This record gives sequence, C-alpha cells and structure tokens, in this order.
Amino acid sequence: MSDSSPGSPARRTVLCGVALTGAAGLGLTACSGGGGGRAPAVPTAPVDLGAADAVPVGGARLYREKRLVVSQPSEGEYRAFSAVCTHAGCVLTSVKELEADCTCHGSLFDTTSGEVLAGPAGAPLPSVPVRVEGGRLVAGPGD
Repeated sequence: MSDSSPGSPARRTVLCGVALTGAAGLGLTACSGGGGGRAPAVPTAPVDLGAADAVPVGGARLYREKRLVVSQPSEGEYRAFSAVCTHAGCVLTSVKELEADCTCHGSLFDTTSGEVLAGPAGAPLPSVPVRVEGGRLVAGPGD
C-alpha cells in the first residue's frame, strides 16, 4: 500500500503517532507539520504579557506559556516574535541576552530580528506586533 492511498494515513503520520504514544506520559512532542489542530504560531488576539520592565534593556524574555519571545534592544524599543521554532514547531526553550534557543534540534534565533543564527531552522521567527499600554506589554493585533 502506498503512503498516498486515499483513506490511509501517511507513513510520517503513523510514525509520529507511534512516537507520541511513547512520549505522551512525558508531555513531549516529537513531530510536527500539517498544523492539524495546533495553535497558530502568532497570537490572533491581544496577549497581556505583564510588566514591560520584566524585559531587560539589551536582553530578551521568553514567555514560553504564551509562545512569545520579546526583546528590548534599546530602552523603550520592544520587539516580539513567535516562540514556535520554524523547524519542527517546538516552543523555544531559553533566552540568553539577545539569543533564543530551541533545544529540540539545536536552532538558535536572534531575538531582535527573528533571524536564524544556527540551524536546522531555515526560516526566521514570525514577528508579532508589541506595544506598551499602561506600563504593561501587550502583544498581538490591536483592538
């Protein structure tokens, strides 16, 4: 039977299902692609990230639960990006100064531009609008 037979799952889907079955109890994800039911990489509504001063000047902060990374390259200048790695859809793991790391496969991103610093990711992180409202960071589309 071929991988593209109508009604039969693709080989990758079956393999991912098997891999995820073993990882399910660990809260891990092993495969991505197709987007089936996954949350979008960028917010579709405004997201309150909390106090703007939580992002250091000349540094970045990972909001892993919100799937966002925000940097402040210079005082009062904020830049936000999706924290979903463009390689396999893992959420970034950590930030150090102005670099964000995805330990799933070793990709590294610049948090001021979203650009890939080290692969296997081949595409930059999608940019997300961010603004300060009443001393709080709000990411995503405006009202």
